[in-house]
Amino acid sequence: MRLGGRVVLVTGASAGIGAAVAEELAGAGGRLIVHGRDEERTEAVAKRTGGMSLLGDLAVPGAATKLADAALDVHGHIDIVVANAGLGWSGPFAEMTAADIDRLVTLDLLAPLQLVRRLLPPMLHRGAGHIALVGSIAGRTGVAGEAVYAATKAALDVFAESLRPELRGTGVAVSLTVPGVVDTGFFAARGRPYDRRRPRPVPAADVAKALVGAIALDRAEVWIPGWLRVAPAVRALAPGLYRRLATRFGEQVISRPGGQ
Repeated sequence: MRLGGRVVLVTGASAGIGAAVAEELAGAGGRLIVHGRDEERTEAVAKRTGGMSLLGDLAVPGAATKLADAALDVHGHIDIVVANAGLGWSGPFAEMTAADIDRLVTLDLLAPLQLVRRLLPPMLHRGAGHIALVGSIAGRTGVAGEAVYAATKAALDVFAESLRPELRGTGVAVSLTVPGVVDTGFFAARGRPYDRRRPRPVPAADVAKALVGAIALDRAEVWIPGWLRVAPAVRALAPGLYRRLATRFGEQVISRPGGQ
């Protein structure tokens, strides 16, 4: 897809991966609509990218549809939607509240589905568009202490895989970006900072370049960093070994002092 002049909606664009994606797309000539919850930070990204800002909390039921309608009102159509907004939660599943579960599932899974549901029909009518979803290595391998987050990302992964063949021949493409550990504020927000030596966090800009490259080159899936593909391969080929390793290292993670 040629990116110059395309109207793009990026959710969760006030910081981290979303902000980096907005800047990368603006550099490629995209016309940005940036979404976020924090007014000051979202406005700052909109100013840097020459775009329009839209505010809203996608963890609120129905907010995704309202955001899609507001975005359509800006330029009359959306060419590319980057469903990036998300939230993590770290700790034993038994300690999660019902409200914690509802918020994660609404923001990380239901909001992208509702956003795509509203924006896809106009794309199909125009015969062109791109849906860029942001997954996680957690959705392919599972992560101890992040059961609900991993479940939402796994569901998003299968959604992308299922939707892609439905749209073959329509002019609308679907891509999934699968990042590992990224150097953003995500880990502090989830309740436990990232404190491992390996793997080292990758810059948000690297994820943004990969995601935008997938849109431009019509790639179904990209991994950042690429070697992460080894983990799900080990899980598939040697599930017993994988589970022993996951149990060993997972127990260290959720029992480490300072964790939730």
